Amino acid sequence: MVPRYSRPEMTAIWTPEARFRIWFEIEAHATDALADLGVVPREAAEALWAWWRTNPAIDVPAIDAIEAVTKHDVIAFLTWVADNVGDQARFMHQGMTSSDVLDTCLAVQLARAADILLADLDALLAVLKRRAVEHKLTPTIGRSHGIHAEPVTFGLKLAQAYAEFDRCKTRLIAARADIATCAISGAVGTFANIDPSVEEHVAAKLGLSVEPVSTQVIPRDRHAMFFATLGVIASSIDRLATEVRHLQRTEVLEAEEYFSPGQKGSSAMPHKRNPVLTENLTGLARMVRGYVTPALENVALWHERDISHSSVERYIGPDATITLDFALARLTGVIDKLLVYPERMDKNLNKMGGLVHSQRVLLALTQAGVSREDSYRLVQRNAMKVWESDGQLSLLELLKADPEVTAALSPAQLEEKFDLGYHLKHVDTIFARVFG
Repeated sequence: MVPRYSRPEMTAIWTPEARFRIWFEIEAHATDALADLGVVPREAAEALWAWWRTNPAIDVPAIDAIEAVTKHDVIAFLTWVADNVGDQARFMHQGMTSSDVLDTCLAVQLARAADILLADLDALLAVLKRRAVEHKLTPTIGRSHGIHAEPVTFGLKLAQAYAEFDRCKTRLIAARADIATCAISGAVGTFANIDPSVEEHVAAKLGLSVEPVSTQVIPRDRHAMFFATLGVIASSIDRLATEVRHLQRTEVLEAEEYFSPGQKGSSAMPHKRNPVLTENLTGLARMVRGYVTPALENVALWHERDISHSSVERYIGPDATITLDFALARLTGVIDKLLVYPERMDKNLNKMGGLVHSQRVLLALTQAGVSREDSYRLVQRNAMKVWESDGQLSLLELLKADPEVTAALSPAQLEEKFDLGYHLKHVDTIFARVFG
């Protein structure tokens, strides 16, 4: 975890104290269920909860000191609890194995992290919708290969981002459900020494579903899908951040990050206003994507269990969720305060002498009886003159002066093909599809 890119609510999920508290709840709920079955005395479960209700502080250094001797984290924790609870603590962990505690705890942590990320996505979606509606009919140039193509609106750009992040939300909801499973099945997952009803009880108490078949560990395909989903969300962040970065380039300057009073862009050049937030988002997205491959490699464990996945998850669980939480919040702030320049958009849209209307003329010529090959040739030869003049010439005027073109289309018909509104006539339809 890097404090610079961390937010308190998400970070709190991954503290040692939070982890040990979840471990205790798993053990205590399991002891409750075992008491109901008559496997352990009811007094044992009551003793655990009675101690817990005193709201004891988790003594992390004490547990760490025990682990330094035992070289086993779960045993160290159980030993510390026993030292505090007393004799009744010997009935904890009956028929359980360490993975029952570790995997179920990780499921709780990832589910809670997903809930925060879903709230982050809701906040981002709300901002994207507001700004999309605000600029629904703000014309701007659409680009393919970075080159002027045909007109769009800035609202459509944001509506596209909204639809993408809405899909991200749907995927994360599914990934959360997939990861939120409980395993209390004992060594090699056979329930030989613990009844399946214990697992059901613990799962219900922790808001999890039961793992249908655990081999002593919860299958890591679930985790792989979860982290892959985080990677996709990160890529969507990167896509929108990259769009903002391109739009802020001096030669474009159709939109830019908010530049606050007193902010400095460069230690050497006082004039600079750099897209530092969106550049940062691109970097953070690379980190989140970087955690996907280790999660995929964790799927292949030896036989019923090994711990090659364990060290990986101690990194990627906290780091991926904390980083993505921060990135989503930062992107929400960027879009919320994004400076948008419609006048510059209009200037850029008209920079190339009307070339953006070339397809309409091409189609009109074909409909007037000219072959597609000849239509393309006629429009392109005039368009290249405009291109080579850097937009100083007008495509419309060149077409009007081309006898081969005017033999098929009158000047009035040509002028009609340069109507900007034509390109925006289905904006309402697209918005209805996106926002309902």
